[in-house]
Amino acid sequence: MPITPTYPGIYIEELPSNSHPITAAPTSVTVFVGYTHPFQTDPANWNQAVEIFSFSDYQNQFGGLYTSGVFESHVAYAVSQFFLNGGAVAYVVALPPSYYDSSGDNKGLASQSPPAVQVGVVTFTGLQPVDIVSMTVTINNIQSVTNPNDTADVSISYGPKAETYRKVNLGATTDPNFIANRINGVSQLVTVAATSGSSFTPVGQASLVYPPSIEPDWTTFSVDDFTQVFAQDSSLDKLAIFNLLLVPGVADTTVWSEALSFCERKLAFVIMDPPVQDTADGFGENLPTIYNDFQGPIIPKSTNGALYFPYLQCGDPLTGNTFPLPPSGSVAGLYATTDNNRGVWKAPAGLQTIVQNTIGAVDTGEMTDARQGTLNLIGVDCLRDFPGIGTVIWGARTLVTENTAFAQWEYVPVRRMALFLEQTLRANLTWVVFEPNDTPLWVAIRTSIESFMLTLFQQGAFQGNTPSDAFQVLCDSTTTTQADIDLGIVNILVAFAPLKPAEFVVIQIAQLAGQSSS
Repeated sequence: MPITPTYPGIYIEELPSNSHPITAAPTSVTVFVGYTHPFQTDPANWNQAVEIFSFSDYQNQFGGLYTSGVFESHVAYAVSQFFLNGGAVAYVVALPPSYYDSSGDNKGLASQSPPAVQVGVVTFTGLQPVDIVSMTVTINNIQSVTNPNDTADVSISYGPKAETYRKVNLGATTDPNFIANRINGVSQLVTVAATSGSSFTPVGQASLVYPPSIEPDWTTFSVDDFTQVFAQDSSLDKLAIFNLLLVPGVADTTVWSEALSFCERKLAFVIMDPPVQDTADGFGENLPTIYNDFQGPIIPKSTNGALYFPYLQCGDPLTGNTFPLPPSGSVAGLYATTDNNRGVWKAPAGLQTIVQNTIGAVDTGEMTDARQGTLNLIGVDCLRDFPGIGTVIWGARTLVTENTAFAQWEYVPVRRMALFLEQTLRANLTWVVFEPNDTPLWVAIRTSIESFMLTLFQQGAFQGNTPSDAFQVLCDSTTTTQADIDLGIVNILVAFAPLKPAEFVVIQIAQLAGQSSS
């Protein structure tokens, strides 16, 4: 506060700081959009962007892993791979799966049609899909205590999972051993409804099945489910910031286009999976190639996206078998690892990007160097198996690699670096709004941004030996004219010299002539 000097001496006045330090934006906050567990997802989470920090968080909110040929299960496995490969912060937008018939008519929420079986007066309702892995209930060891068939042992099996509840009863509902009290909220496989005061039916084993109203040819995938997520004012749109967007296992032109357009507006980046049927060369399988699909109209092009090929072979803990897994979740985790260890300006590729929890690329995705050469030049980022090392990301190009008009955004780290700067400056320069638009403001803006850019330069984020070689910040009368001032506009120019990956390493070997043989 102002002082009023009255006596000879020294007066001290604390002045407010005019500096505006810039805090770097995050670089690997990842959004997963798709179908989650149909019977265990918290209904409050449908179509909401829910933040998670571990796979345990995901299990608590969305029910964990499941295997099904009816319900899409890619999101659960992608989130698991994300955290296994170094991911730290994510959002999940869970789509409620509905049944659709061949004409596209909505037949209702799948979550309201779980598998079930009735055994006497006890109804077991499944918490897992049963179209691939079957679920059985066994009631045995029925004992009469004070009433006929008063207690029994109940066992539920689902693939490698098994649960047993001994000496449950059908007595009073207030009894801790009443079958519903023992099982509901504890079991990961079923819930139970039972009539108290009755007797157990002496049957050995019964299997859970879907209600007969569910037709076997109905589908649970709808493009509209996804496009609504990318609409203005959606839950995801209201997030202040995120960096990466995944729609795991989805290879649909409309969904891809909507996701890319959304991320262009939100300054984020899309990691795309290839069509599951695409092969490296097409030989012997009579299947489409990723080269032809990428060159055609199926895959939209954008500076804010990259596509990774092929699918990976992973072990399924629910069945014990290997199955093809979309690569995007693993790739996003390795993006996060690279950002954390080296910075967003480092290409998320190379021998350090070893994919965890995979035994390698699917057979139809294995390729030679020459085959990858054709894919790399059009912008398909390949995952390759190297003996003694593992499966690594071996490409870092965006979807617009072939388009010379977007040559400056050919590489993933260059594009992501620009998005990082844009997100950071947009979030940190709000103090400028309504300030007097004149030289003192321009100086403050330049000082703030230059200080931030200098910090990045010292971390090795730019090309150039000196700060003036590496970046430039302009905000003065040359960028903001009187006409701009009259319109309330201040223009800021931030230029940087990006680091580009050493993608092609050429080794020249020469033999010195005329050397003595002795």
